[in-house]
Amino acid sequence: MDAGDPEGRLVRLFTLTGGRTRPSRADFSLITTVTAVDPQPETAARPQPEHRRILRQCAGPVAVVELAARLDLPVSVVVILLCDLLEAGRVTVRPPYRFTHAAPDLDLLMKVRECLGRL
Repeated sequence: MDAGDPEGRLVRLFTLTGGRTRPSRADFSLITTVTAVDPQPETAARPQPEHRRILRQCAGPVAVVELAARLDLPVSVVVILLCDLLEAGRVTVRPPYRFTHAAPDLDLLMKVRECLGRL
């Protein structure tokens, strides 16, 4: 451990990203859901240790921000690593659900309100 590293990390963050400070893609937000591809592609290069850690955590769908918390890494670093995995075909990405701006069904809302009032 390095006395100058309060986190006790053995590897500096810039080495995890290969010195990159920005993601190569704009596919990720904090609540984007990521899932590891199963089975993993045979043709992709062998993943680095941090990539493997991410893949283990993504066995089921997980949000980018949750993944960063589980790995104890900054979101910006996780997004750069996720870009690598997405480009290698090792993960799938589902953007957050977008609500439509359609007007709510007032009849349905009134019926729900009446039912809740009866409880």
